[in-house]
Amino acid sequence: MTSDLSARRAPSPASAPARASGLPPGTGLPSAPGPPSGTGLPSESVRPAGAALFALALGAFAVGSAEVVVAGLLPRIAEDTGVSLPTAGVLVSGYAVGMVVGAPLLTALGVRVARRRMLLYLVGLFIAAGLVTALAPGFGALLAGRVLSALAGGAYVGIASAVATSLVPARRRAGAIAAVFTGLGLANVLGVPGGTALGQALGWRATFWAVTALGVVLLVALAVLLPHGPAAPRAGLRAELRVFRRAGVWLALAATAFGWAPFLTVLTYVSPLLTEVTGFGSGAVPVVLMLVGVGMVVGTPLAGRLADRAPAAALYAALAGVTAVPLLLLAAVHSRAAVAAVFLLFGLAGGAVIPPLQARVLARASGADNLASAANISAFNIGNAGGPLLAGAALSAGAGYTAPLGIAAALGAVGLALAWAAQRSGRRG
Repeated sequence: MTSDLSARRAPSPASAPARASGLPPGTGLPSAPGPPSGTGLPSESVRPAGAALFALALGAFAVGSAEVVVAGLLPRIAEDTGVSLPTAGVLVSGYAVGMVVGAPLLTALGVRVARRRMLLYLVGLFIAAGLVTALAPGFGALLAGRVLSALAGGAYVGIASAVATSLVPARRRAGAIAAVFTGLGLANVLGVPGGTALGQALGWRATFWAVTALGVVLLVALAVLLPHGPAAPRAGLRAELRVFRRAGVWLALAATAFGWAPFLTVLTYVSPLLTEVTGFGSGAVPVVLMLVGVGMVVGTPLAGRLADRAPAAALYAALAGVTAVPLLLLAAVHSRAAVAAVFLLFGLAGGAVIPPLQARVLARASGADNLASAANISAFNIGNAGGPLLAGAALSAGAGYTAPLGIAAALGAVGLALAWAAQRSGRRG
C-alpha cells in the first residue's frame, strides 16, 4: 500500500456517507457541492461540505474545551467539594482515561449505527454529562460527569474525523481531518481561557453550564448541517476488528502515541520551566500557552494541505519538528525572547502532526474507518498520559526542569522511527 491517501480503496455507497464535491484550490475548506456521484442520495439532501465540517469542528472545540478547562479551576473545585488539590487532579487524569477507553468502546458498540445518528447520540451523552457535572452535589458525582463527558468526547472526535473524510474527495481527506482538529486548537486559544475566566468570575459550575450550552448548540448544528448518510453500515464489529490484524495499523497507532507524546511532555511542566529556568514571571505563562495555541491553529490546517499532496513527507516533517523543537528550547531556554518564539514554533509543530498521523491510520486501516479513527484518538491520549508520566518520574528522581525537553525529543524520535516502519510495512502489504 502506498502512503498516498488516494490509494485507499474507496468505500462502497452502502458503507459510507455521501461525498461532497471538491475543495477550491488553496482554501482548505469545501465549496458548495453538487450531488455526489454514486451515493444514491438526492441532490436536495446534500448540504455544503464546508458547513458540515464547521459543525464537526465545533464539536472538537467543545470536547477540547471541556477536557482542559478544568485544570485552571482545580483550586476552587477542591475547596468547594472538600477534597485535596491532588485528589481534585483526578478530574484531569480521569478524563484522559475516559478518552482512551471511551473512543474505541462506544465506537464498537455503535458500529452498526449510521455515523450521523451516532454523532447525535454522542452529543446527547455529552450534554447529559455536562448537566451531571454542573449539578454535582459532591466530588464523586463531579468525577462521574467528567468520565461520561470523556467517553462521549473520545468517540465523537474519532467518528467526526472519519465522517469528515467522507465529505470530500479522497485526495483531500487530510485537509478535512485538519478542519475538524482545528477546533481542538481553537479550544486552547479561546475555549480554555474563556472558560477559566468565567469560572473564576462566577464559580466553576458556570463554566460547565457554558459547556453544556455549547453541547446544545452543537446538537442543533449537526442535526441541521450534517448530511444524511445510509441507514447503517453493513460491516459489523468483527469485520472492523479484522483490520487490526495488519502490522501496519499497529505501527501507525504506536507512531501516534509516541509522535504526540512530546507535546504534553513539554507543556505539563512548562510553568516551572518558564519561571524557574527562563526567568519569566508567573503572569507570562498564560501568554506563552496562548502562543502555543496560535501555532496549533496555524499548523493544523497547513499540515492538512501538505498531507493531501505528499502524505509521507508531511508526516516525517511534522514528527521531525516535534523532535527538534524541544532541543531548540533546550538551547534557547535562558533567553526570554527566543523561548517565546520557539514555543510558537512548538505549537505549529504540534498542530502539524495531528492530520498526517490521523490520516496515516485511516489509510492503513481501510475498511474500518470508524474503529481505527477512534483507536487513534486513544493513541493520542496514551501519548498525553505517558509522556508527562516519564517526565514526572525524571523530575522526582532529581532531574532539572529542562529534563522534559530531552525526554520529549527522544519520544518524538521514536515516533518518527515508527512512522517510517509503518510506511515500509504498508509497501510490503
